[in-house]
Amino acid sequence: MPVIIITGIPCSGKTTRASELKEYFVNKAGKHVEIINEINVVRRAGYDRDTFYSDSRKEKSVRSDVKSAAQRLLNANDVLIIDGSNYIKGYRYEIYCMTKLYKTPQCTIFCDIPVEHAWLWNEKRPDDERYGRDIFDALVTRYEAPDDRNRWDAPLFATAPEDELKFDEIYKSLYEVKAPRPNLSTQCPPLSSTNYLYELDTVTQEVINAILAAKQLGIESEFKIPGHNLTVRNPCTAAQLMRLRRQFLTYSKMQQIEIDQIASLFVQYLNKSV
Repeated sequence: MPVIIITGIPCSGKTTRASELKEYFVNKAGKHVEIINEINVVRRAGYDRDTFYSDSRKEKSVRSDVKSAAQRLLNANDVLIIDGSNYIKGYRYEIYCMTKLYKTPQCTIFCDIPVEHAWLWNEKRPDDERYGRDIFDALVTRYEAPDDRNRWDAPLFATAPEDELKFDEIYKSLYEVKAPRPNLSTQCPPLSSTNYLYELDTVTQEVINAILAAKQLGIESEFKIPGHNLTVRNPCTAAQLMRLRRQFLTYSKMQQIEIDQIASLFVQYLNKSV
């Protein structure tokens, strides 16, 4: 699923742009579109805007939830829009690494707006949707604007409030380009032997590598294993994973299971053991 990352300071029109993109891709391009809205994730976690953005631990937790949700939704054809401030360049880089892992293109939409213009829009919002001035100013100060010279921000489409989005160019950046090649450090190795013990060792290590790669991206809740229609829930520490893998290998060597069931049974074993 090609990914569109929307970024901008508070009240810069990000959700409006997300809606426009969805309308275009559904009605003009015939694509299914999923939107992950950061504020919706914040509300589901039980926070209000000011409380959330004033606590870095809460921000980190929600960012992890957003990445986990994105990872579960990724596929080859549909469009995924991540609608949020996405104000930390390191966070945008983590999403870029994730899309490379799944070999899917992405682009960035930057809602570029003068600060005082954004503040006026904020004041027109209902009371429960406004930012306090202190939080608003803090977010503006912390905001790290995207740069098209950074590979994780490119291709970058900057848009002012009065501009119309370049829909056709955005479409081409997602569907008329080659899929990115994943890094060797996160790419799962292919199977290359029919020997049972070799397959057992390779497949279980492939699952472990995928889990550790996801943890490096900050995904701590459930996520899919690339190459398999399998979901790992609440992954444990690296040491626990190694111990559980050794236990599973010992059991599987005695019981010898079908090769095409190794990954599924191993994931089931991990989910039940955590």
